[in-house]
Parts: sequence; structure tokens; C-alpha cells
Amino acid sequence: MITNNTKKVYKAQVYEIQKVSISSYLMEIECGRKVDVKAGQFISIYCSGLTLRRPFSVFSNNEGRIGILFKERGEGTNYIKSLKKGDFIDIIGPLGNGFEIKNKKSLLIGAGIGAAPISFLKTKLDEKGIENLFACGFLNKNEVPSCVNIDKIYTDDGSLGEAGSIINYLGLLINTYNPEIIYCCGPNIVLKSTAEMGIKYDIETQVAMEKVMACGIGVCRGCVIDIKTETETVNKSVCKDGPVFKGSEVVW
Repeated sequence: MITNNTKKVYKAQVYEIQKVSISSYLMEIECGRKVDVKAGQFISIYCSGLTLRRPFSVFSNNEGRIGILFKERGEGTNYIKSLKKGDFIDIIGPLGNGFEIKNKKSLLIGAGIGAAPISFLKTKLDEKGIENLFACGFLNKNEVPSCVNIDKIYTDDGSLGEAGSIINYLGLLINTYNPEIIYCCGPNIVLKSTAEMGIKYDIETQVAMEKVMACGIGVCRGCVIDIKTETETVNKSVCKDGPVFKGSEVVW
């Protein structure tokens, strides 16, 4: 088991890469052994020729075959997209602290590529028989990954599901579904809005933060955010102390 404090590198083998939306891809990798991964944790991949590894939330885990959902955004993801079945890659992980699953009626909020860890969380909740509703927002229908099972879809242009940003529907979702806990991952504005709604309705929220990470193990301190405690505000590293935090404790 690879812990947060161990920078152990091991090789995994590409099992499959497939395009699942106009801009996103699903890559499955064989780790050669069973890997215990919590929803919300991530792996960090070495991209040939680049100094810094690239972190990716885990989308799925089936007996050591880990899936990641990613968009082509730069040199790192372009390298990963170019990999072929059978190629070997260097990985660190699983890293970070995942969602704390509770036996409570759960509202799952995702947006964009933030659908990845939330989809994995939904799988875990379903396995435990915990009632949940997965709502996710995208720019348009072409951005919706075909590999994600979503209960309610929102698109900014109204081309699929409800029209408009998912942010505009948070209050309605809470009032109609009456969740006991909310889990969220997506752009900062979605995380912040969800956390604020949780405070407004007195509902616990857990948010998986998105942040540029360099080392991935809390050494470089490049992904520090401010977290409120009962007595003070402290610095926490998203990669090591998170990426999941209580929404009410994040200084937005």
C-alpha cells in the first residue's frame, strides 16, 4: 500500500484508452495487483519529458485496474492521450484522503471533469446500499462522458437535460431531494456555491478540491489552501491533507 508519505514509484500498464466525449478520455491501467482506492483519492503519473507529474482523480477501480477520466489540456494530457495499449507508465498512488462515506441520504454534485471522483463515489455508495442522487453540469451535450452514469444532467446551453449552470439548481435540488449530506467536485465556483448552500441549509458538505499539484505528497507546499478551525485559520496541502475537505471549513 502506498501512503501519502511514501514517494514510491511503480509501473502500470495501459489497458485501454477511449474517447468518451468531445474533449475527454477514459484511460484504464493495469496495476498488476489489487489496489485499495477510496473515492476522492488520486494517482500521479509521470509524463515522459516533463519535470512534474500530473495528478488525476480515480474514476474507477476494478481489482487493480484503475480508470482515470481526463481532458486534453496541455503537454501532460497530450502525452497520456498518445499512449497505446500495453505501454508502461510510472505511477505514484493512490494519494490523498478521499471522501468520508456516511450512511446518509446523499446528494452528489459534479461539474465537468469533476464528474470523475463523484462517479466513483456513487459506485461506492451504491455498493453499500446508500440512497444517493448524482447531479452533474456540463457546457453542452457533447461534453458529457458516455462512461458516466448520471441521474440529473445540466448543460449551460440547454442542449441536454436542464438548461443553465448547475449552480442555479442547487437550492432546488436540496429542497426537492432533502439530502442529509452533500459531496461535490468541480470548478472552484461550484465547490464554493455548494459549500455555501450546505451552510445555508445546515447540511454537511464534503468537497474535493481541484488544485495544481507539483509533488503530490505535501512536500513542495505548492497547493496550500486556508482551512478554518475552531480557533484559527491554518494552511493545508490539497494533495496530502485533502483533496477532500469539509466545505464549511474552506476559506473561499
